Amino acid sequence: MARLPGRPCPIAASLEVVGERWALLVVREIVLGSTRFDQIVRGTGAPRDRVAARLKVLEEAGVVERRAYQERPQRFEYALTDAGRALVPVLDALLTWGLEHVVAPDDPDRVAHYPAPSERLRRQA
Repeated sequence: MARLPGRPCPIAASLEVVGERWALLVVREIVLGSTRFDQIVRGTGAPRDRVAARLKVLEEAGVVERRAYQERPQRFEYALTDAGRALVPVLDALLTWGLEHVVAPDDPDRVAHYPAPSERLRRQA
C-alpha cells in the first residue's frame, strides 16, 4: 500500500485491481454465467482489447482463473476464484445503490432485468 498515491488504505489497494470501469462488469458477467471471452465482451459492451486487459489484471490478482476448454485453436473460459466470489456482495451493493439512486423507477430495462435486486446476483454466484 505504501507505493499508492495519497492515503494508503485497503480501499485504494482494492481499486488498483477492480476500480477500472470494466473490471467489475467482467466479474458481473462471469457471475451471471458468461464464462467465455466473446460472451463477456457482449455482456459488458466493452471493446475486446479492454476486456482482454481486464481479464489479465483480474487473473494476475487472483480474482479469476483461466481454464482451457479447447486445444486447437486454444480457447479459454473464465471462472471466479474465492477472491472473485467474495466480490458478489460488492456487486449486490452496487446494484441496490444503483436502483435506489441512479436508475429511474420507470426505466423499462430496470423492470425487465432486475425485478428482485437484493438476491439476483447472490443466487447466481
